[in-house]
Amino acid sequence: RLGLTHAIISPGSRSTPLVFALAQDEGIECIPILDERSASFFALGIAKRTGNPVAIACTSGTAGANMFPAAIEARESRVPLLILTADRPPELQDCHSGQTIRQARLFGDYPNWQTTLAEPNASDDMLRYLRQTAIYAWERSLSPVPGIVHLNIPFRDPLVPAPDPHVVAREGDFDANHFFAGVYPRPAEAFRTIVERPHSWEECDRGLIVAGPTFPTDPEAYCEAIARLSRYLGWPVLAEGLSPLRNYADLNPNLVAHYDLILRDRDLTERLKPDIVLQVGALPTSKVLRQRLERWQPLTWVVDAGDRNLDPLHGRAERLPISVEQLAGSLANRVSALPPQAKLWLDAEQHVRAAVDDLMSNCDRLLESKVAWMLSRHLPEKTLLFIANSTPVRDVEWFWGTGRSRVRPYCNRGANGIDGTLSSALGMAHGDRGSVLLTGDLALLHDTNGFLAAQKLRGHLTIVLLNNNGGGIFNLLPVANYDPPFEEFFATPQQVDVAKLCAAYGVEWELVETWQQFANALDPLPEAGVRVLEIRSDRRTDARWRLDHLDRFVAHFRP
Repeated sequence: RLGLTHAIISPGSRSTPLVFALAQDEGIECIPILDERSASFFALGIAKRTGNPVAIACTSGTAGANMFPAAIEARESRVPLLILTADRPPELQDCHSGQTIRQARLFGDYPNWQTTLAEPNASDDMLRYLRQTAIYAWERSLSPVPGIVHLNIPFRDPLVPAPDPHVVAREGDFDANHFFAGVYPRPAEAFRTIVERPHSWEECDRGLIVAGPTFPTDPEAYCEAIARLSRYLGWPVLAEGLSPLRNYADLNPNLVAHYDLILRDRDLTERLKPDIVLQVGALPTSKVLRQRLERWQPLTWVVDAGDRNLDPLHGRAERLPISVEQLAGSLANRVSALPPQAKLWLDAEQHVRAAVDDLMSNCDRLLESKVAWMLSRHLPEKTLLFIANSTPVRDVEWFWGTGRSRVRPYCNRGANGIDGTLSSALGMAHGDRGSVLLTGDLALLHDTNGFLAAQKLRGHLTIVLLNNNGGGIFNLLPVANYDPPFEEFFATPQQVDVAKLCAAYGVEWELVETWQQFANALDPLPEAGVRVLEIRSDRRTDARWRLDHLDRFVAHFRP
């Protein structure tokens, strides 16, 4: 009645009443997944795509503890999840009863809200309590900022749905229409408020809109809102690769995708210094951009409807607790002339984009960084793309171009971990015809239990695997110069035969040996099943390529 459509269920005994209740509800799609960690990340992927809370049900004991990494990611990336952990009743606590641990506050301070429910009871007052608790749990998973709600639910035997005389007696006089009269779907938008914008923006000709990672349920509305802000103010938009902006470039001619590469020129950086920054959501991934903002210290307005502190630089920042869609809706529909600084940004973007395209077009060897560039050009329209953390997310930041593909990128960018990558991508892909995961080998191997959920996938997922036999991100760091212990303890090569791994799970596998083969495999995508496209590369050579080339794309720009 509130709007729950998906429940992910891991097997167990104490959760039997929950499983029966969920599985018998025709309005809820229930998906069984063996491993609770994989199940919770699968749920995270669905919730990230839909913006709607997803329920996860598990048995008592350590089952719920396996969800902790996903709970952390959900809080940090603001994704609504309802975690339902079955528990033993009070008399079986703290007496060494089997499969019993202290489950209250299992996830520490990460939930938006958490409670242990009263034991089931069919009396009027307890049913009203349960109804209002469920409503409050749903609302708290969405407001004031999306996140997790943990309901710990104790059950006594019998756990199977044997007839209860008290419940049977109530069925004849229970008026469901009256009881549920005030219960209706409550979407996230219902909890937002309107806040006035500062009018000083309109007087500034050295302004900048910085749009960080975001995964809106309506990407076109989000991109149109940013475009309207940009037109109204005459400010360029630095567009993070982990937002849909670069793939809706036809809506906004003022996008700057290659800001990380542009800001590597120190002289140009000083000329591009803004007086005011409008930061939409969290900051982009780019370390270079963060360093420049920290040095510039502009007056910053953080536009975000949530309640989190999104100012890791501790600058001159003020919060504007409003969604960018609401903010844009309050503006007149005008187009301001671009000031000189905005034109400089866009000229630099055009130059660097041409330099990147020229280099990538003429690169025949299987270079890791070219994969992100190829995906931006060859993925079918409206593809869902999940991007693993570490090197893949940075290659997208550096080399994903602009266009009108309507590709929708996703990433677990809350806590920035690699755990649950495959499961999250499978959850994102569930219900979609063709989706893609871009991942390195370590992120995939960390979550191979996710393949257990592949048989439940309704849709398709292509896994583009960058296999460089280790953690390539570490080769970009100073620690790479210290070996030993670098190779064994940082790069951590695993020596797994991916073809045999795929065969064990019944997953299709293909070794990519040319760029043309790769392009052909991307368009069209299959409509069902899971497939791995493995691209093998040399970790050290590719790291050296990045270190040698990233500073060069802007080198010959002369405004």
